[in-house]
Amino acid sequence: MDARTIGTTSLVRQLGDWRSAGRGAGYRQLADALRLMILDGRAPLGARLPGERELAAGLGVSRTTITTAYAALRDEGYLASRQGSGSITRTPGVQSARPQGEGALGPDVIDLAVAAVPAGDSVHRAYRRALEMLPAHLGAHGYEPVGLGVLREAIAGHYARRGCPTRPEQIMVTHGAVHGFALLLKLLTGPGDRVVIDHPTYPHTIDAIQQAACRPVPVGLQEDGWDVEALEAAIRQTAPRLAFLIADFHNPTGLCMDEATRRRVAELAARTRTTIVVDETLAELWLDAPAPPSLAAYDQAGRVIALGSTGKTFWGGLRVGWIRADAEVIEALTRVRPTIDLGTPVLEQLASAVLLSDGEGDIEARRARLRDQRRTLEGLVVHRFPDWRVNRPAGGLSLWAELPEAISARLAAAADAHGVRIAAGPRFGVDGAFARFVRLPFALPEAELEKGMMRLAQAWQAARSTRSGAAGWRPASALEEVY
Repeated sequence: MDARTIGTTSLVRQLGDWRSAGRGAGYRQLADALRLMILDGRAPLGARLPGERELAAGLGVSRTTITTAYAALRDEGYLASRQGSGSITRTPGVQSARPQGEGALGPDVIDLAVAAVPAGDSVHRAYRRALEMLPAHLGAHGYEPVGLGVLREAIAGHYARRGCPTRPEQIMVTHGAVHGFALLLKLLTGPGDRVVIDHPTYPHTIDAIQQAACRPVPVGLQEDGWDVEALEAAIRQTAPRLAFLIADFHNPTGLCMDEATRRRVAELAARTRTTIVVDETLAELWLDAPAPPSLAAYDQAGRVIALGSTGKTFWGGLRVGWIRADAEVIEALTRVRPTIDLGTPVLEQLASAVLLSDGEGDIEARRARLRDQRRTLEGLVVHRFPDWRVNRPAGGLSLWAELPEAISARLAAAADAHGVRIAAGPRFGVDGAFARFVRLPFALPEAELEKGMMRLAQAWQAARSTRSGAAGWRPASALEEVY
């Protein structure tokens, strides 16, 4: 079977702004950027990179730059050349344990790279109810750029129960929280604009910012939460068009912003006239105590926009999310959205309305299972990785584990070869940060967690034994501190 191919357009988009002034020759900067993509999983192992001529045209550089970058990566062990197959991604010292030709995610692979739960019985019941409700909507055209009224009312009621009074006119239904964020970026930003983010953050947030040709400005999270002074300094120094925060059981750290900090952030948004976009997709997955009211509840200046979805709470397959903002913002979004899509599928909206109105009782049973799985995973980490450090998250779906060495990307590559997939820390950061961290979801059943941790322990030994496999590589960029 042929190797998977990464298209030129896709690779150029993922590379983003790979050139940085003062960081060495162009070929070295390109090699550094490609290496990071391989190590943090954005470029899968065993994939074919574009040909030198096509990538040179796509990046607007000379073919010599591509040839030299590829040669450097081959020398370091990150590319292999095969007759008739081009340049294939790999990692030095880590060989795949899967038979050649097997798919990227085989049937026996434990997938710990995704922090999400399967659908419960409530989802099936909601779809049955939605099918009964569907005939009433078949006489219309089915394009709903702001969403069905019944779902917008259900979402408004959801916010009211969280202590944030909301009108249906303040809601736009989307294909998920990331889609909602992309719409906001299209409305509120332009090429080159800065967007402040908490650091680490959800990987697709960084992807969306870069695909909008904006620049992420990371503000580091403290061990106990958000540094409002640092956030204010970043806003005043960089004049961002907006900031993106995950206040409820932060992905990946599990931190939850307390009420006093929410008030301070809302006041900061008003004082600096900065739009704050807050991701609340994990708000209902509290395990120890509920989160405070939505950050939007403390907003008196119309500067806080909230994103939510059914994906983490109920099921990712619903692909339904929403934006909560002032009605004027929602109206402006309705003029922007048709350039991207024409609305969210009606059946999924109806099912989501049922879940938000009637299905929240099932969430407590889900919380109970997640508490058990969290306890199991914590015990497994202590038993198999005594030199790793984790803090118990008060909610969410994962542990953020700190390793004793900055080799998390190498560990992810070794884990893939041992039949378990994990997300390395650099995937959650900017410029190769968090090489000492991995995210470990506890969303899987206990038996799979046990098998996954057993395989990860084997991968950990392999990664430590091969951590000097790229001898002779001296990066000419900030990556030197990371890998």
